[in-house]
Amino acid sequence: MGRSGAVSEEREMLRQTVAALVTKHASPAAVRAAMESERGYDESLWQLLCEQVGAAALVVPEEFGGAGGELADAAAVLQELGRALVPSPLLGTTLAELALLAAPDPDAKTLAGLADGRSIGALVLDPDYVVNGDIADVVIAVDDGQLSRWTRFSARPVATMDPTRRLARVQPEETEPLGTDRGIGDTAAILLAAEQIGAAERCLELTVEYAKNRVQFGRPIGSFQALKHRMADLYVAVAAARALVADACKEPTATGAATARLAASEALSNVAAEGIQLHGGIAITWEHDMHLYFKRAHGSAHLLGSLRKLLRRLECEVFPSP
Repeated sequence: MGRSGAVSEEREMLRQTVAALVTKHASPAAVRAAMESERGYDESLWQLLCEQVGAAALVVPEEFGGAGGELADAAAVLQELGRALVPSPLLGTTLAELALLAAPDPDAKTLAGLADGRSIGALVLDPDYVVNGDIADVVIAVDDGQLSRWTRFSARPVATMDPTRRLARVQPEETEPLGTDRGIGDTAAILLAAEQIGAAERCLELTVEYAKNRVQFGRPIGSFQALKHRMADLYVAVAAARALVADACKEPTATGAATARLAASEALSNVAAEGIQLHGGIAITWEHDMHLYFKRAHGSAHLLGSLRKLLRRLECEVFPSP
């Protein structure tokens, strides 16, 4: 087996391990308990992910106490967490690590603390909506092509539509420069897209399962031709977006990241909207999980800025002005 085959096999084992932990420790009831907890995530599950999987260490080189993995490894874990809408510090922590690694002389002690899960990281792209902002120990900001570490900062939670992902408004009090930004925003887009793919996959599974069991006019609604076509279209959209995210992980570029983010956002939004419609009134009750996927779809689509601006940027690259 070649090196790529071995990597794929190892990544699949990683995915399966995370999936098993999620199945055991992140039931819908556990997710709801976590999102309503003081810190907004299940601290015991986070510890298991860090100790048994090394989830927070994946993108950190071995010389800094990490696993020396690739971006696709972190994406695989985030995809599984996204499937169950698991509230987790992983996205923000991974991005903070990658930002620290962009410095000419990375802070080994800080990276080691993030890699073993003792510290929580956050990346500031928009100070008004920072993932992990109110629980972060390490805050890295991007501004005008430059990275800086906020060594002292204030943070307060902000109201969000998506209760499974807490955000905070973070303001700097003391900062120190780190170096030039090498495209951390694009990396953020790729990892968020991977998480969205996981949510879209599970949301579609829930909808298909419901369509098979819900009977109207003496037949399961999933047997009606129009609904079969809708489910097939959604499956193709999710599969296509998944492929774009995988390609972006292999060769991260600004264009690839933007394309992956647009495709994943559209796929999750469409699947969640169809899921709400096909489930009927039950979907918008607090007890049902479908409304959480709908809220995650809406929140994620707006998390890293306007998708419309992203689309216009891509259009300019494809059809440049004369």
